[in-house]
Amino acid sequence: MIMTFLWILGVTFRFASYYGDHMVLQKKPVGAVVWGYGEAGANVTMSLSKDSKVIMKKMAQVEEHSETWKVVLAPMEHGGPYSVVAEQHSREEPKNLTLQDIYFGDVWLCSGQSNMEMTVSQIINASKELSEASLYPYVRVFTASLIQSEVELQDLAKIDLEWSIPTAENLGHENFSYFSAVCWLFGRHLYETLRYPIGLVESSWGGTCIEAWSSGRVLQECGGVPKRMEFLLPTLLSGPKMPSVLWNAMIHPLLNMSLTGVIWYQGESNAFMNPDLYNCTFPALIADWRRAFHAGSDGQTQPLFPFGFVQDRDDRFPRIRWHQTADYGYAPNKRMPNTFMAVAVDLCDEHSPYGSIHPRDKQNVAYRLHLGARAVAYGERGLVFQGPYPTKVVADGARGLINVTYGQELLLLLMHDHIFEVRSHLSAQEPCQWVPAPMVSASSHTVTLSSSGCRDAVTRLRYAWAEWPCEYRQCPLYNKHLLPAPPFVIDSALKTGWPRRARAGRESALAPPHL
Repeated sequence: MIMTFLWILGVTFRFASYYGDHMVLQKKPVGAVVWGYGEAGANVTMSLSKDSKVIMKKMAQVEEHSETWKVVLAPMEHGGPYSVVAEQHSREEPKNLTLQDIYFGDVWLCSGQSNMEMTVSQIINASKELSEASLYPYVRVFTASLIQSEVELQDLAKIDLEWSIPTAENLGHENFSYFSAVCWLFGRHLYETLRYPIGLVESSWGGTCIEAWSSGRVLQECGGVPKRMEFLLPTLLSGPKMPSVLWNAMIHPLLNMSLTGVIWYQGESNAFMNPDLYNCTFPALIADWRRAFHAGSDGQTQPLFPFGFVQDRDDRFPRIRWHQTADYGYAPNKRMPNTFMAVAVDLCDEHSPYGSIHPRDKQNVAYRLHLGARAVAYGERGLVFQGPYPTKVVADGARGLINVTYGQELLLLLMHDHIFEVRSHLSAQEPCQWVPAPMVSASSHTVTLSSSGCRDAVTRLRYAWAEWPCEYRQCPLYNKHLLPAPPFVIDSALKTGWPRRARAGRESALAPPHL
């Protein structure tokens, strides 16, 4: 394992931990931030060169208190290779630092828990994926070490994988180490579309809850969490259990970085810990990371940078899937603007050697994520990046039928007798239980359900709201691009023909229910 101990380098003048040979710096329209450490008060000159010709020079002074220096490069077109030379001018002999084989492209941060940690060697068709690593020399990879801290760190304390050109060895290291399969495949898909360098920064830790990745600001906004959480299912929550310790050690040190966006794969642990806070903590984390990265990069990282996530297919607590969307059922939405979601509810893996909570099909996860990135982050018009979502539901009480109309043309794989469920409320003291609403027919945009199982007026409808809603890639409803319909729950008076129709655009107009 590559393990760089950053606090004992023995030199004062140095780049920050995550700068190194082979790295990708963020391309235009923003400027890449480069920073490091030096002698307090000294001047630093940084030069960017290509083919031995200096094309840019920047000056900075080492701050007295932090003993750090920072420069913001002029926005650069994608490409390379470049070399970066930093020279410190002080009363002592000048000191030089050099980075080589540097490219400009898009930088994406990949974070979350064990499903983000799973390496390329752990997924289906691993041998093929690893053998193709050398075909993508301009997708560069970097992995932070698993470190926690009770205070915010300025820099990464340790690195597992320094910036590297991909190989079978560094993509398929030990299980749950480096490099992230979802992150790699996502970046590879982007490279195949964009045809310019992609930099991937992995900072993830298995068995962790969202509170560990959240700053104190997020926790305060959402009502706080217990100071100690070890007593809650310690076997399942195998990672750090203290609030903010991963924000402090694995995210805060990266804030100076200029980046394009973030992808996130987390939620399993919060099925057991504060699950009903997730509809607050997740949107709050996104907003807080955006503010922090924008400020830390001197305004270079966009204040509303794209944030993609995987709607988990965890088989123990389906409600967490809903809260991952801030109770809208889709993304982007009003509480989570400029986000995109990969629905993974149909990607179960009962026989995974790592447990069913760790499905091995990361190819479809990454593919669906990259579609969202192309649409939301890169503005690719006309690209369908999410599955069909209802735009109208009408109940025919006399016939005991419900018509669910979708905004996209449906691909019906099978008729299902219990994936839709309905419920009525006689009174607050006497609610009807959820009962199946079998699919009885389907057309290009509408599914007709039988509500005869609920003898009173139906007021609620939900889809795929089960621990294991369907078998592998065998949910009933997809679109023609094989993207699955996401789970939803609707709470209103069905007989009025609710809800209102969706307006044009990426967001459905289904109003989020009160659960």
